[in-house]
Parts: sequence; structure tokens; C-alpha cells
Amino acid sequence: MLRWLSNNYRTFLWALALAVAVWISAVTGADPDETRSITTPIPVETIGQDPGLVITGDVPTEVRITLRAPRSVWNMINADPRTIKAVLDLSGLSAGSHNVDLQIQVNARPVQIVSTSPQTALFELEPLATQNLSVDLSLSGQAAIGYQVGEAMLDPLEVVIAGAESQVQKVTRVRVSVSLDGIRENVDETLDVEVLDESGQPVDGIAVSPESVHVTLPVSQQGGYRDVAVKVITAGRVASGYRLTDISVFPPVVTVFAADPELVNLLPGVLETQPLDLQNAQDDINTRLALNLPAGISIVGEQTVLIEAGVSPIESSVTLAGEKVEITGLPNGFSAQVSPATVDVILSGPLPLLDTITRQDVRVTVVLSGLELGTHQIAPTVEILISDVVVKSILPNTIEVVITITGAPSATPKP
Repeated sequence: MLRWLSNNYRTFLWALALAVAVWISAVTGADPDETRSITTPIPVETIGQDPGLVITGDVPTEVRITLRAPRSVWNMINADPRTIKAVLDLSGLSAGSHNVDLQIQVNARPVQIVSTSPQTALFELEPLATQNLSVDLSLSGQAAIGYQVGEAMLDPLEVVIAGAESQVQKVTRVRVSVSLDGIRENVDETLDVEVLDESGQPVDGIAVSPESVHVTLPVSQQGGYRDVAVKVITAGRVASGYRLTDISVFPPVVTVFAADPELVNLLPGVLETQPLDLQNAQDDINTRLALNLPAGISIVGEQTVLIEAGVSPIESSVTLAGEKVEITGLPNGFSAQVSPATVDVILSGPLPLLDTITRQDVRVTVVLSGLELGTHQIAPTVEILISDVVVKSILPNTIEVVITITGAPSATPKP
């Protein structure tokens, strides 16, 4: 046996190689390799970071990967995207600059990684720094006339900032901002904390704890001042066929002042305007009116108020009965009979216009262009010579038309 193997080992090896090649060819043919790019970028997971260090720089958050694998493996990857992971391992790294290869892990075999973009991450590790800072309150603008602002209260008064040492060193102040423009009520808000450098510019990459501060700020009205509502007084009536749709006043509340605070305290809480003249109005009104002020009381600021009044025509409808139907588009040598010869037309529009409409303003027609001999059912059209008036319906909405040759007898149309 040994002698036979020694004499025929070359043949045996050739046969084994040929069998393996046939097997590989069969497997490859049934499950061919395919090169594809992962359609969805893979998120980068950072591990092993020293808790006392902070990453600075543009570390990639996701990568794009191209793989070569059999079709069956691709089916596994597509079924579970978590099969592929991208890892940035910072284990053992100290403060300083680093260029680390991204590790691609594929929990399926066999797989060949064709390309990764990006392949490495260039960044710096800096010591983590913290600092306690008092919160500044920044007030801008002015309260409404006659109002004064009291002492503000902040909770908490101090916050902790944390971040890369180089960034924390840039921070000179933290603040919350409140606008007082036209304010009339107490401030009770929770506001985000701003982290600023010496130039007043925001500093990035800084964590703040807590991130917001509760601000309370009392706002009170000074003696002798009072806010009162404005009531519009009207006189006369709009024109016949029109209606008053709305009345608006700007500002709806005005501030008044009296040297004697008791005078403003005795006001009923509302001031009336001079009468707004609506007599025979047919259009919208836009005007300014003065207020009726008791003796010793004056208005703070603008002495008049803007009044806007909407005036619109009343919408209604009217029926024109027995409108004659006209024929158009009938070729020479043809004649036509219509049934019925008249229709009722219901119109809708502003009442003043409907009151003036006449039969001469309405035309009902049937167009026969292109029609052949015989009986047809046609929808009439209505032309109105007055704008803003529309057709609501036509009764009946179709008309029977019998087209014949001129001089030829025609069937009697149906009633």
C-alpha cells in the first residue's frame, strides 16, 4: 500500500485538487460573490474613552462601507443591519493628537471589506475641565409707559460648566436674557443659559448644569397711571342693502395719566371714542378718532386711536321667471325648435345690485354649433351683464332642441 502511494501520490494530489476546484466552482455558481455598497451609512460607536478626557475635532459619526460577500451573506446583512458595526476604539489613549483607524465588524462570514469612507479619525483628546459660574441677568428694552420693574430673582444663582479644557478657558460669563419691551405683567419664565466668551460670543462644546434658570421679575404700574379699554361709539346707519360686518380699534387698550391718582382709580375701566359716522356708508371705513377724556386725565402717547369698520353689501337671491331662450350657432339652411321656450333663472349677489337688475341684463342661450339633424338635450348658458352677480341655478337645466332642414316638416316637440 505504501509503495502504491509513493508511486501514485502525484496522481492522488492532482485528483484531490481537481475535486476541490470542482466543489468550489459548484458552490460559487450556486452562491456567487457580489460587491455592493451599504445603502445606509453605519453609525460610529466610540468605546474605551477615558472619562477624564474630552474629544475635540470632527470625529466621524458614520461611515460608508463597500463589501464583497456571497449572495446568501448579503441576504443576512439586509435582514439585520446590526450585523455591521463601526467602532472607534480609544482604549489606552492619553491627552494629545491621535489618528485612529476605524474598526469594521461584520458578524457574518465570509465577507471581504472592499472600502471604508472615512478609514481613520483624526482628533485630539483634552483633559475635562469644570467651572462654577454665577448667572448674569441681561435686561433689554423698556417696560410700557407707566410701569416699573422690580428686583429680579434667579434660581439657581450659579451653574456648572464642563468641557474641553481649552474651551472652558474661553468662557468668561454665563447669562440669561429677558426683553422688557412694552412689558406690563410680571415675568415668570424658565430661560436657557448662554455661555459666552469675553467678546460676548457663544462658546461651543460646553455642557451646562442645569441648562436653564427660573427668572421671576415683578412689574407694577406707577401711581397716577392706568390701562383702560377703548369702546367705539357709532352714529347713523349704513346704506340700505349694506351691513356692518365688524369694528376694530387699535390699540384696544390705552394708558391714561392723572396727577391725582384718585382720578384714574375712579374711571370705569373703559374710555369711549368720539362718534364714528356710519350714515349711508357703503365701503369699509379706516379713520382715527379722539377719546372722550374726563377733566384732569390725559392719554400717554398717541392721542387718537385707529378705527377700522367693515361694511359689506347684504347677499341675497332673486328669481327671473320666463327668460326667453335664444338660439346661436345654427348653420344656414337649418331650423330649430326648443322646448321649453323659456326658463327660470335664479341669481345670487349683493342686494343693491339685485335690486337694479333687469331682463336686459340677463341673456339665456343654447349653442347649436356642430350639432347634426335630430333631437338633442342641451344645457343652456346664462350671460349676466352685471359683475358680482352669479347664477345659482337654471330651471329646467336642460332643453330639448330639434334641428331640421329649413322647410322640412318637424315632429311636434314634447311639452
